[in-house]
Amino acid sequence: MRILHTMLRVGDLEKSVAFYTDVLGMHEIRRKEYPEGRFTNVFVGYQPEAEGAVLELTYNWDESSYDLGTGYGHVALAVDDVYAACERIRERGGRITREPGPMKHGTTVLAFVEDPDGYKIELLGRD
Repeated sequence: MRILHTMLRVGDLEKSVAFYTDVLGMHEIRRKEYPEGRFTNVFVGYQPEAEGAVLELTYNWDESSYDLGTGYGHVALAVDDVYAACERIRERGGRITREPGPMKHGTTVLAFVEDPDGYKIELLGRD
């Protein structure tokens, strides 16, 4: 077994796709509309689905926002340099919600970014 994808419901599909591709540097892998169900799925990631896990962005045509609740934590991304990644994200219009630096009670360098729907994305320095 392996993890295939994580699904996130989004309120503005094109804004979300732009964030994950233009700001975080992912690629749009595939897109499919389901008119009978009134939703669209877009898969984004850094590599083909056969090689690693991706994100499924689900846009329900009749919804524009969601209550994220308290159960969701974050999606984590490995980056070579957390400080440089945050600068690139900031330059591309991304919102940094926790500036880069060592984690509390540890030495791992991390930062947090927020996507257009409020989902948290953790940036972790590679060890």
